[in-house]
Amino acid sequence: MEIYVKVKDIIEQRNITQLQLAEMTGIRAAAISDFCRNQQKAINRDHIVRIAKALNIEDISEIIEFR
Repeated sequence: MEIYVKVKDIIEQRNITQLQLAEMTGIRAAAISDFCRNQQKAINRDHIVRIAKALNIEDISEIIEFR
């Protein structure tokens, strides 16, 4: 089982670029890119919270799922 971070799917649905999300959250663009490519080795809880707030997401399952 793997953890899949759905940031890329969400920003595409909302027509937001990775750079825009980086600006909205204060997270480095490279870190956002890692989330979008599911290349992060560890999930930074603070980053997930900042992304969720920026995208107005209240349910963690909208961002992360097991595959």
